[in-house]
Amino acid sequence: MAKKQKQEEAPAGSPAWMATFSDLMNLLLCFFVLLFSMSSTDTAKFEEVIASIQSSFSIFSSGGSSIGEGHMISSGISQLEMFDDYFKSVTDGEDEDFEHQGASDQQTEGEQSDDGTLTENGANTENGSQTEEGQSPGDTSQQNVGNKDISVAEAKEALKEAGNLESEQIAEEIEEQLKLHGLQDQVEVDFNAEYVMITINGALLFESGKAYLAKDAVAIIDNLAAILSDYDQNIIEIEGHTDNVPMHSGTYENNDVLSMYRALYVADRIREKTNLNPAHIKSAGRGEYLPIADNSTAEGRARNRRVEIKIFNKYSSDFGSDAVVDE
Repeated sequence: MAKKQKQEEAPAGSPAWMATFSDLMNLLLCFFVLLFSMSSTDTAKFEEVIASIQSSFSIFSSGGSSIGEGHMISSGISQLEMFDDYFKSVTDGEDEDFEHQGASDQQTEGEQSDDGTLTENGANTENGSQTEEGQSPGDTSQQNVGNKDISVAEAKEALKEAGNLESEQIAEEIEEQLKLHGLQDQVEVDFNAEYVMITINGALLFESGKAYLAKDAVAIIDNLAAILSDYDQNIIEIEGHTDNVPMHSGTYENNDVLSMYRALYVADRIREKTNLNPAHIKSAGRGEYLPIADNSTAEGRARNRRVEIKIFNKYSSDFGSDAVVDE
């Protein structure tokens, strides 16, 4: 009887085709890595594609692609936080124009009689004829512009009048206080729509060519400081002025520097003697450039050597961060 042949066992390890497949995958990986390393992005073309997409799908008119300045909408959600403000400003402007147009239309309709003629100005608007100023009844754009201009002018005039009234009231109060302190003959008080100005002759405050307060001037400034302490909600500006005679002492370079130091010392004394916010007190040197008298005479030069203290009314006081620093 013939013996059965012994079946051969499969070789140990992975099949032979796995080695070929692994080599193929490695070659493909190297191929794609090589392609990626050789590729380059054309930035200009990429930006053109982005701009084209934004122009087609923009939420703004005329293909707008950004809100305000800076980032595009597609750059991230941070820019979209401003969208509600942008949308509100746009819609508010449209609503305001609509209200103006509706009010103008109602006014026009109220002036017309049943037969299509205007009852007040007598201009016939029947069959689309124009009014006496060459406008059709439905054309209210120029009328709206005129109304806005008048409103702005009236607002400015009202603001100026209110500033004058408050400045006048402050000036009267200061004059009363000057009389109580016996300073009415040593200073001058004037006002306009922006401020009340107290003018002090420089001869009362400083020695010739000096910026430090004279001994007798300290009491004058202290009394003025007591008066100014009532105006803690107003900007107070101290300006130093000189005549046009050149400086001869070596302490200060010129009249500009001298006037600046004189104003600064007066301002520092007022800060020291009052509880006013130091940031509300400004000082500036104006030199010889704003004379109030003729510098060719001794009397005129004496008037030009002065210190001016300006108390701005509430309509002109600006408490911004850049407006209250010493100059």
